[in-house]
Amino acid sequence: MKLLENVFDALIESPSLHYRSSAFYKLNKEVVLKIIEDLFNSPEGRPSSFGPFGDISLPFTRMGAINSLDLFGLDELIIFSFYHVNRNRYKRVIDVGANLGLHSIVMSRCDYSVRSFEPDPWHYEMLTKNLIANSAKNVTSFKQAVSISDGKAEFVRVLGNTTGSHLAGSKDSYGQKETFIVPVCAVKPLFEWADLAKIDAEGHEKELLQAATPELMKSLDIIVEIGNPENAKAVFKHFNGTSVNMFSQKLGWGAVSKVEDMPISHREGSLFISSKTQMPWK
Repeated sequence: MKLLENVFDALIESPSLHYRSSAFYKLNKEVVLKIIEDLFNSPEGRPSSFGPFGDISLPFTRMGAINSLDLFGLDELIIFSFYHVNRNRYKRVIDVGANLGLHSIVMSRCDYSVRSFEPDPWHYEMLTKNLIANSAKNVTSFKQAVSISDGKAEFVRVLGNTTGSHLAGSKDSYGQKETFIVPVCAVKPLFEWADLAKIDAEGHEKELLQAATPELMKSLDIIVEIGNPENAKAVFKHFNGTSVNMFSQKLGWGAVSKVEDMPISHREGSLFISSKTQMPWK
């Protein structure tokens, strides 16, 4: 669809307008909502053209109050645009909190070698089906959570919104829940392997990012969702004063210079962490 291609082009050309209160953001959010509702509402996963990424099949799926259309929100399209711009810059990518696999599929279309991590068996089953349906042969999936060390951990499935499920103790959650044990793998070897990490760890990002030393960050970039003010303060403290820089979507990807510049929830967009002096949008 030409209109969707134009949206991606506009996002790539105007990163300084990606903050949520901009007229640019508000307009594109409404445009994207209407496009996605038309393209990806099929329970059978009818393949639909998705801008520079070609045809993508993602069956309409309910995840409590959230459904798969929410995975195509403008903030996600901004990140997808970043993947596309940098398709010749990165080679090895990890997708932490892969959900139904949309990020991993888009990464695969950028010719990245992807390691995809999703601990919820419900989501993981759909993820593997989606990877197969989209011929994502350069993606290796793991039914695991990612934390500080290898082992097992208690996982909380939030039945009213399974996209908000999390490792026990990582965040507060409400409504009906169930808990079970999931395998966990250590993040440091993944950071050593990758040159880009996408992290959506539902409150556990503080622990993961504190494992990213300035030495590791010389060859690694991270795009991450920060879940709460406490995590924002901890991440700021960890990287502030080092050779590692942070760039916040809520600043139009400007450099973070004080803790107030940090996003404190998904509602303020993502954070890009890198030894680079600016976020690469060209």
